[in-house]
Amino acid sequence: MKIAIASDHAGFELKSHLATALAAAGHEVVDLGTDGTASVDYPRFAEPAAELVADGGAERGVLVCGSGNGVAIVANKVHGVRAVNAHDVEEAEMSRRHNDANVVTLSGARLSGDEADAIVATFLSTDFDGGRHARRVDQITAMETPA
Repeated sequence: MKIAIASDHAGFELKSHLATALAAAGHEVVDLGTDGTASVDYPRFAEPAAELVADGGAERGVLVCGSGNGVAIVANKVHGVRAVNAHDVEEAEMSRRHNDANVVTLSGARLSGDEADAIVATFLSTDFDGGRHARRVDQITAMETPA
């Protein structure tokens, strides 16, 4: 699977860990930065990654900042992205099964590498349930389209 990944300075270490783990698992990882722990503005990195997912250049996205909240807000501004800030595997699973989320955001300050690995693995391996949930995702998509 082709995965867009990005972070700010607060998420750099966890993003680097995840990029390595994802590549080792056979995924094609597109790392859109940042490339260190010097302070940067997260929208500069989250937006291009979210756009890559929305445009079909990547199947899923993984974004990391200190809390996971900032990058989630940015990603959800991009038409076609449904981002979730997942704190555990259950949230990752349900975001895929019920919301067809295509970007997962993570807290670089609160999650260990092992916890993040489990969340991302669940996010990538869980399918969308469709059915009644597809109707709801369609309603979300309609909100993104100007009247």
